[in-house]
Amino acid sequence: MSDPVNIRRRRILGTTLASVSLLDLSLSSLANAKSSHTASAKKRTSGNASFGEIQQINAGVLNVGYAEAGPKNGPVVILLHGWPYDIYSYAEVAPLLASTGYRVIVPYLRGYGSTRFLSADTPRNGQQAVTAVDIVALMDALKIDQAVFGGYDWGARTADTIAALWPERVKALVSVSGYLIGSQAANEKPLPPKAELQWWYQYYFATERGALGYEANRDAFNKLIWQLASPKWDFDDATYERSAASFQNPDHVAVVIHNYRWRLGLAQGEAQYDSIEKRLATGPTISVPTITLEGDANGAPHPEPAAYAKKFTGKYVHRTIGGGIGHNLPQEAPEAFADAIKQVVQL
Repeated sequence: MSDPVNIRRRRILGTTLASVSLLDLSLSSLANAKSSHTASAKKRTSGNASFGEIQQINAGVLNVGYAEAGPKNGPVVILLHGWPYDIYSYAEVAPLLASTGYRVIVPYLRGYGSTRFLSADTPRNGQQAVTAVDIVALMDALKIDQAVFGGYDWGARTADTIAALWPERVKALVSVSGYLIGSQAANEKPLPPKAELQWWYQYYFATERGALGYEANRDAFNKLIWQLASPKWDFDDATYERSAASFQNPDHVAVVIHNYRWRLGLAQGEAQYDSIEKRLATGPTISVPTITLEGDANGAPHPEPAAYAKKFTGKYVHRTIGGGIGHNLPQEAPEAFADAIKQVVQL
């Protein structure tokens, strides 16, 4: 089937982390890992964790801004953020991985930070297929054949999509909240009232009042989402404001509003992505080695681990991270997230 991304067959070079002590766990203990891994819910400030100069590269329809850490010749890890967050979710994860030899790439998704559309005529589209296409295009631009992927929220959905449709590009996967691939048809089915209540912002965004409200109040709006999604995360103002700067991207509101309207079938996607969406609507399984993570205090809508376990047909482990960890798991529990990235390749 022909897709909008030129995915050419490549000879994938096996890579290892030489002279690096990776794990204290054996493969057998990994396979039987307990889902009670704990992490501290201590107050996290902006601290010293940051990135160096943000780099830019043309990839597909975008000029993508991304942070990079670690050796250029190291095995590649691509870390994908969600909404309403940004690359600083990984400000502490990236150096933990870089210090053990990984080349870490953390891109701003379309509509965030310094990522920009190359043409004013490109639709400011937020449907689920496009972020996956964007990241595959970024890999091509950076001449990356294969990577370990990690993500949460939009980033997990994007990583799940790439792993399902282009598994040759994915060495292994760490996905917060598990399998997040969906479809417009599935989203037509109503949920129980309590579950619908959690999606209040989706219905707000479906209205013109909501679009105008988000445009006018995006800073306060997104801070509220942080508080609701991670009720036990005592982040400070500096930490929030550092990420909030990325929401001033000129395409941010349009991409976010389209994403949530598309999910409900209230906005059309681009025809060039129809073949991808048809494949995603079948709920394709993921065969690459995977660790799924969940915070024990995730206040955002998310599926139960038992609901998606069978979607992962390869080597698979689930872990629930304790200690009051919410939706933004990489930033709230960076050590646990980095450990999962290092261990998933050993499954």
